Amino acid sequence: MEMELRTVDSLDAALDVLADRGADCQVLAGGTDVMIQLARGEIAPAVLLHVENVPELQGVSANGATRIGSLVTHRALAKGLLGPRYRALAEAAGTVGGLQTQSVGTLGGNVCNASPAADTLPALLVHDAQVALRGRAGSRTVPLEEFVVGRRATTRRPDELLTEIVLATPPECTGDVYLKVGRRSAMEVAIVGLAMRLTFDGDDVTDARIALAAVGPRPLRSPAAEAALIGSRLEPRAIETAVDAVLRDISPIDDLRGSADYRRRVVPGLLERAAGICAQRAGRTPEHEE
Repeated sequence: MEMELRTVDSLDAALDVLADRGADCQVLAGGTDVMIQLARGEIAPAVLLHVENVPELQGVSANGATRIGSLVTHRALAKGLLGPRYRALAEAAGTVGGLQTQSVGTLGGNVCNASPAADTLPALLVHDAQVALRGRAGSRTVPLEEFVVGRRATTRRPDELLTEIVLATPPECTGDVYLKVGRRSAMEVAIVGLAMRLTFDGDDVTDARIALAAVGPRPLRSPAAEAALIGSRLEPRAIETAVDAVLRDISPIDDLRGSADYRRRVVPGLLERAAGICAQRAGRTPEHEE
């Protein structure tokens, strides 16, 4: 069966195609994941819906919350498009493949591809990201934690298009970071990715977010590890408790990039390093580093 390519230049036109052919359709923007999956025979849609030129899916706005159009590229994010409050997302975007991939690959595509090792997802999770979806029947907003439900599986309906990702504004005295273990810092799929966001009052942690990639069927947050850091001054005992909680939450596997055992071994160092960086970026010094 021949594959049909439909190119649209407006949101209304895209939604018309999805309303009519959504069940048989694959949305295409930068194509950095889709074209590989097509070449491997992993997907075989009847229709490719090319949305790269839809203006309503582009750009960033900040009005109470930060709204990132689904077509914003990794390169734009890596260059600091969102400013210093979202450094974790800039760092994550800067590790997605090489410069060519970052220049065409989009944040919306990375989210919808829902890879367990997606670099941007932990960074989005620590900022309580929500995804905005639009269809002919209406619009809805879904927390990212509920949107990605498994390996390459989301709750997007066939007639819906992801239009933007919404991030709340972080509190003052907050620092965030994304750290990645891979064979190289970029161009390689993560062996482990870890994002953290910490908020301080004086030297005390008042809010904590920790999320990881490549350690389970989907990127995940670790509420127990977060709770271990809240109220602490990042003293060694609090870090150790948080590490233990993360290790209970994750379920890594052996694959070509690394073993499950190796993934577990690198988590403690990643978490401790992330906590120190968050403290520094928030203008605080962890107690164990004084």
